[in-house]
Amino acid sequence: MIFSILLMDRPGTADLRIQVRPEHRAYLATKAEQMSFAGPLTSEDGKTTVGSLLAMDFPSRAHLDAWLQDEPYTKAGVYEKPIVHVFNNMWAQKVGFPPA
Repeated sequence: MIFSILLMDRPGTADLRIQVRPEHRAYLATKAEQMSFAGPLTSEDGKTTVGSLLAMDFPSRAHLDAWLQDEPYTKAGVYEKPIVHVFNNMWAQKVGFPPA
């Protein structure tokens, strides 16, 4: 089941996010085969990170919650409460989008 996971950063955690980023990326890499997409959300300036958006396949919400509990940004206190919904992809993925 694919879940969309919206994770907004707590105010004042920009430096902590940078510090924990290597652990966060390594943790995400362990689930690369389950990931539809993942990446940071930014403010309109395109530079200031405000959170993360992921779409990942898990057998159940309980599995997702267990994974998210050990996620480095979660453990460090970067993220506020996650917003999670089941995602039904009705649009074909575009490889290499946007074009280079």
